[in-house]
Amino acid sequence: MRIGVVTFPGSLDDSSALRAIRLAGGTPVPLFHASDDLKEVEAVVLPGGFSYGDYLRCGAISRFAPIMASIIVAAEHGFPVLGICNGFQILCESHLLPGALTRNQDLHFVCTDQALIVENTDTPWTNGYAKGDRIIVPIKNGEGSFQAGADTLKQLEDDGRIVLRYVDKNPNGSQHDIAGISNARGNVVGVMPHPEQAIELLTGPSEDGLTFFTSVLHTMVGR
Repeated sequence: MRIGVVTFPGSLDDSSALRAIRLAGGTPVPLFHASDDLKEVEAVVLPGGFSYGDYLRCGAISRFAPIMASIIVAAEHGFPVLGICNGFQILCESHLLPGALTRNQDLHFVCTDQALIVENTDTPWTNGYAKGDRIIVPIKNGEGSFQAGADTLKQLEDDGRIVLRYVDKNPNGSQHDIAGISNARGNVVGVMPHPEQAIELLTGPSEDGLTFFTSVLHTMVGR
């Protein structure tokens, strides 16, 4: 199964995402921001990092990359998309997900292993978890505070679209302790934690993040 990973100028974790896909049993396919060619992949990961134009507003410029035009159309037809950290910011800027990611509450960059609760397992990226699973995944962000209007927050809660929630501590001031959300259809997911950094004990705090990638492979096999 072919899963693409987009490289933007400034991407830091594209190679880690490609490696996670390979360890999960998929075929990783590098994609480039300046091309609109999805290379016949069956899902896409927008990785973390600091994409070009972030100094204006995170994801505001990369949202207009040629590859994003193709991803937006594909996502609107049910194509699985995962945005990690900066990728989550890009998805919000692209209006594939609601809300915005703003400066952390204490205005400091945070890098730590974070406890999370899996809230929604009805997405292509989380179906391998059980609802209520507690997982440990690293976070590393300076603009990771999820903010949205009261009506949007109520809709996310009522529709079960909060995918991950911070527990034990809220590292960045996100409303409702939100660490990840999905779109209404469930195929587009954005998370601030880095599952690609929790795929083996040698290099991460757990193997809990690998399930994001095995989940989407399971989804595609079942189609």
